[in-house]
Amino acid sequence: MSVDTATVKKIASLARIAITEEDATRLAPELGNILGWIEQLGEVDTQGVEPMTAVIANQLRLRDDVVNDGGIRDLLMQNAPQAEHGFFTVPKVIE
Repeated sequence: MSVDTATVKKIASLARIAITEEDATRLAPELGNILGWIEQLGEVDTQGVEPMTAVIANQLRLRDDVVNDGGIRDLLMQNAPQAEHGFFTVPKVIE
């Protein structure tokens, strides 16, 4: 695919990137090459190929998702500057 300098300037404008005329001239063939590689990837036959998330097959060690209170409330309340009814007491910020 051929990319001209006008297209490069339009892309730079959309990306809010300031480029000079020389930069646009230099980047046009590079972007054309990148789009050519993407077209080549589109030609690859991927029928029957399962999608991969990693190159190495690894299994995550999962634990049961169990909700609990941690069982350390009394220990945490020992560090509270002020506590009331098992909760932290904070100064009122809205009147």
